Amino acid sequence: MKHFSLIFFLFASFSYAQNFETVFEKSKGTETATYIQTIAFYQSLANKYPEINIQEIGLTDSGKPLHLITFNTSENSNLNASKNTILINNGIHPGEPDGIDASMMLLRDIVQNEKLKKKFENIIINIIPIYNVGGSLNRNSTSRTNQNGPLSYGFRGNAKNYDLNRDFIKNDTKNAQTFVKIFHSINPDVFIDNHVSNGADYQYTLTHLFTQHNKLGGELGEFINVKMQPQIENSLKDKNLEITPYVNVFNRVPDTGFSQFFDSPRYSTGYTSLFNTLGFMVETHMLKSYKQRVEGTYEIMISTLEFINNNAVEIKRLRKQANEQVFANKTYPIQWEIDSSKTSTLNFKGYQGDYVKSEVTGLNRLKYDRSKPFTKSVIYYNNFKPKKSIEIPKAYIIPQAWHKVIKRLDLNKIEYQRLKKDTTIVVESYRIANYKTRTNVYEGHYLHFNTEVSKNIKKVIFYKGDLIIPTQQNGIRYLIETLEPEAPDSFFNWNFFDAILQQKEYFSPYVFEDIALDILNNNPQLKADFEKKKIESKDFANNWYAQLNYIHKHSKYYEKAHLQYPVYRVKN
Repeated sequence: MKHFSLIFFLFASFSYAQNFETVFEKSKGTETATYIQTIAFYQSLANKYPEINIQEIGLTDSGKPLHLITFNTSENSNLNASKNTILINNGIHPGEPDGIDASMMLLRDIVQNEKLKKKFENIIINIIPIYNVGGSLNRNSTSRTNQNGPLSYGFRGNAKNYDLNRDFIKNDTKNAQTFVKIFHSINPDVFIDNHVSNGADYQYTLTHLFTQHNKLGGELGEFINVKMQPQIENSLKDKNLEITPYVNVFNRVPDTGFSQFFDSPRYSTGYTSLFNTLGFMVETHMLKSYKQRVEGTYEIMISTLEFINNNAVEIKRLRKQANEQVFANKTYPIQWEIDSSKTSTLNFKGYQGDYVKSEVTGLNRLKYDRSKPFTKSVIYYNNFKPKKSIEIPKAYIIPQAWHKVIKRLDLNKIEYQRLKKDTTIVVESYRIANYKTRTNVYEGHYLHFNTEVSKNIKKVIFYKGDLIIPTQQNGIRYLIETLEPEAPDSFFNWNFFDAILQQKEYFSPYVFEDIALDILNNNPQLKADFEKKKIESKDFANNWYAQLNYIHKHSKYYEKAHLQYPVYRVKN
């Protein structure tokens, strides 16, 4: 099988060396390139044009490498430092291959057209041709049940059946670990993730999902909201391509209004924004023809490159000062909610939708009528406000035992020092006061949510080799979002610290009865609280074990490790 693949790869590469017409173009817009055809195309392009480079950066769960394609007109590293950089990610969901084909044509057109090559000479264009290699190899024609082409495509799950667009914080996959390596080596100014979506029917081929501007914050957030998004939208409009924000609805009509999708750090653009990269997802509409979708994806990438050219200096400046603005703040928002007092109005182009009797179920179903297009004002909720904020600590301390967390800090280039000797430090300590857990598995985890903590100041002995992590560094947003347990995509909520949730030591009731009596007799306040609880709760009053357990948990015998969050905060 490997021998066959190698022969096919060499044949495909030779074919592209003679002709750079893509599979998409040869099929008149009905087919997408396979993994082998895609890599062969870029290999041939790199062989022909010195501005194109192809690299194998690391492995994916499929056992095959993750490739990075780069367009750069200069070899001088000093010149590279002054250029803007963009990273384009394709095939995170290989059943949504629009970006795969559009990117092939994009780079080919640039290197074959001297005007375009000159136009974009101050941008380093980085492309991940197919991120989900395993999913791309799992080719079929049926898994995208409602999608209008191409004829065949890959599968959403990767080789381990993970959805890679939920893995940017937890890094369960080799794909994600390699992506992080690529991301930090490039440090892109702008990031695009190409997708296909359908939550409703409407007239647009293109929708976009810019990273949430309030969450990005400061001048950078203002820039993406009032300058970058409108200018890219207007550029497409000049090409007679209408675009609208991602239509965030499910099984209902969008003309009643909808909210911006909140891209938390588990998602690609939520993750990249933690490092002050301006990001957005392209979401083409799966009910439109494949040809329309690919051509639309191509045009929005061109418009983005033109925007970068026109705003190059400002983008560099805003990114550089973004962390300084975070450092200057004393607090950081870790939870958000829609601010319904601030809305936008979209001039939305949709189709009339009605609820009619289903011929399948006999119950009401939603049905759109494309013979009845409309343009109407639709309320769009694209402002969020902090729901919960934390005081930014001077540093975090993590005991060296938590290897999986430390590995992810290393992947993300987080700076830290290790204690050179055992040391007692005054820290702010969290205990997990409350949390809920999903009852169904979600991307390999039983995710926690609605986490609450209690906190106190205490002296803790830390040991030689434990990590002290200063917050005043480029990864400050990443640190807070992962190490604050109440943040939605914290390492706690992703189950990295679940060992603290299980109590290890208990008591034998027949022995503890006598000890419990002594505890109550020697602690009048605890005894009063205990008696009050029995009066207030009939269940508690009728449960002898619950009563003993209550006394145990309020005594010196209760283990200190249970529910003790093992990441500590050094306050300013």
